[in-house]
Amino acid sequence: MQKTAPLSPGSVVGVRSTGTLGALLRDWLPRQRWFAGKDRPLNDLRLLSMTELYPGCLHLLVQTGQSGVPSPGGTPPPGDCYQLLLGIQEHLSPRLGRALIGRVEEGALAGLTVHDALQDPRSAHLLLERMRHPGPLGPLSFESDPSVHVPAGLAPRLLEAEQSNTSLVYGDAFILKVFRRIQPGVNPDLEVPVALAGQGCGRVPAPVAWYRTTHPQEATLGVLQPFLPDASDGWTLALDALARGEDFTAQAHALGGATAEVHLALAAAFPAGPLGDNARTAAGMTERLEAAAHHVPALRPYVPGLTTAFGALASCDPGPPAQRIHGDLHLGQVLHAGREWFVIDFEGEPSRPLAERRSAHSPVRDIAGMLRSFDYAARQRRPWRPEWARRCREAFCAGYADRAGWDPRKKHALLRAYETDRAVYEVLYEARHRPDWLPVPMAAIERLAVRGG
Repeated sequence: MQKTAPLSPGSVVGVRSTGTLGALLRDWLPRQRWFAGKDRPLNDLRLLSMTELYPGCLHLLVQTGQSGVPSPGGTPPPGDCYQLLLGIQEHLSPRLGRALIGRVEEGALAGLTVHDALQDPRSAHLLLERMRHPGPLGPLSFESDPSVHVPAGLAPRLLEAEQSNTSLVYGDAFILKVFRRIQPGVNPDLEVPVALAGQGCGRVPAPVAWYRTTHPQEATLGVLQPFLPDASDGWTLALDALARGEDFTAQAHALGGATAEVHLALAAAFPAGPLGDNARTAAGMTERLEAAAHHVPALRPYVPGLTTAFGALASCDPGPPAQRIHGDLHLGQVLHAGREWFVIDFEGEPSRPLAERRSAHSPVRDIAGMLRSFDYAARQRRPWRPEWARRCREAFCAGYADRAGWDPRKKHALLRAYETDRAVYEVLYEARHRPDWLPVPMAAIERLAVRGG
């Protein structure tokens, strides 16, 4: 490769100059599924670090400059940090047309064509080679579990279904998740599986290799884990059962037990959180409800009824102690292989601050997320199957109670409040990103506001 001199770390990419790398990225970034700031204008782009992974591939961390209305439930920074892996060539192969970002006309990379390296099998192969040989590379550090052997020559393939990150499967033996939106600190999707492996919890595939950066701040960039080639995710299995008119309660019961096992292992692996402050939790839920109602007019008539759920939470017993949880549990985050359920993707809700995702929460929050997921599945086909969802919800809670030693159904005020909070989040998400899906969470909103659960 020619002309690979990098820009100085920390320098500003010239996003307003037509034909520069910054201008290309400014146009390309908002069109990516994993770009979180689609509702805010991308005003600027700053290069934080650039490292040559190998000839023809650059690793970048870039900071976006954005403005707009803060998301409900918190005040986000004006922009986000994103991880990019850019292939640099004089001429791009036609087979990589979908990966094309553009041709740079000015600056250190002038005259070269830039593409998304993770869509290039050669680059994906070389990235795995970096992970197979741990060690530092500028601000990057590649690390691994020495007890696990990762063979050379595993063929890579890109998973198309990924939303907030990018995942590559190698030889149907390992899966590499490359985090796109980067926040300082240890990512829970590395921290939690490592801790659970230490507890002997077999419900979560343990990381075998990972890489991180120390500049501009320490952060996790990617995690390699075993891949379960014969597994099916819970969402697909639930929809298949609905399409065939089959019952799903046995699977839901087993999934409830598996969830309880993971919660018990999490409680043993991490320090317990403080005793639940229901009044403070209820106030946060109420604040999120009011903010969501401001953005989604259809929600406003239900605000008084939903507020009663949070009021009941403030005055009920604190429930189980706060602990580390999954944070974004639903049917798409669980896999069924053989006769067992496995739990994946411990990153939590990517839109929330990392410190919040790594803190202790009520396990009821995970339970509520899964119960909402059964409702989502039941509304994918007409006519809607509310009885199917109700039976799955009951079976899941029963399976959880059998293993955890306490029954979520007997914590009605807690469960109603957390399910209401989740449904409010779903309403805002669907209104912004998938308006055709808005009736799904709105049906739950009506149930929770009018009938109380």
